[in-house]
Amino acid sequence: MTEQTPLLRLDNITRNFGAIEALRGVSFDIARGEVVALLGDNGAGKSTLVKIISGGLEASSGRMIFDGEERMFNSPAEAKAAGIETVYQDLSLCTNVDVVANFFMGREIVKRCFGIPVLQEKAMYDAVEKAITNAGTRIPSLRTNVEHLSGGQRQAIELNRFVHWGGKLVLLDEPFAALGVEQTRRGLEMIKRVAAQGIGVVVITHIMAQAFQVADRMVVIRQGKVAGDVRREDTSPDEVIRMITGEASIGRAQEKKPQLHA
Repeated sequence: MTEQTPLLRLDNITRNFGAIEALRGVSFDIARGEVVALLGDNGAGKSTLVKIISGGLEASSGRMIFDGEERMFNSPAEAKAAGIETVYQDLSLCTNVDVVANFFMGREIVKRCFGIPVLQEKAMYDAVEKAITNAGTRIPSLRTNVEHLSGGQRQAIELNRFVHWGGKLVLLDEPFAALGVEQTRRGLEMIKRVAAQGIGVVVITHIMAQAFQVADRMVVIRQGKVAGDVRREDTSPDEVIRMITGEASIGRAQEKKPQLHA
């Protein structure tokens, strides 16, 4: 496996809900260290696709190759164990415990002393402090309960935790919807730092300016198909909007003439 081998390859993914075709042959790649903005109108199929990648839904047909191996995950836990994390707007942190406890949730460092497991709090604290500092995140105290932190700080903890534990692909579902301007700016910077470590990033967002600030490529889903797959420097917000609405089909589209009606 080489650096040119895609981290994730989706090959003709379909998903039917009875007679409804939510996905109709979706194919595209994600490289290591690449940020891909997954764009499309409500109901286009973005969330369905993310759930298939992350093990929350089973594809009706098609192949998924992740990290050089053909895989279809049967559960989010299975995908997470393989190195795929989904970060939703509401996150998955325990708000009534501190930053260190959240970072090591289920992975606590213990050392047996006379047969009794003893929590290695200093080692855990030092590891979290190093990860947070390296990421450029500002948190008043790692002993602060998460409920007292801002949305941007909580998001930073979740992303830092993912990177620390060897994540390979992170799926961000509307990550900045509830954040202010400054928190959003820091979040976008953090995505770039995460990608710089060779981690693939998929960002679902309805805010075009954010997509153009952080993404290397734009993949547009329309009515369950890829309507456009284009690098950021080769397109514009207006052009992407036309792909979303069906007025244009640019890049490596999956059909010669986009179907405007289901």
